[in-house]
Amino acid sequence: MAAAIVRAFSRVSETIVGASETLKILLIFGLAGLAISLLLASYGLDLSAGFF
Repeated sequence: MAAAIVRAFSRVSETIVGASETLKILLIFGLAGLAISLLLASYGLDLSAGFF
């Protein structure tokens, strides 16, 4: 699964040729956050407001 995520990130970064480096970095971090959120949700880890 990690290899698939890395391949997806590399494909996305290759397709954004005209974008600035800042947008690329923001996109990569956003996609990483989404992937981590989906992984945590699939494992059932509860980080809602009631947890704190």
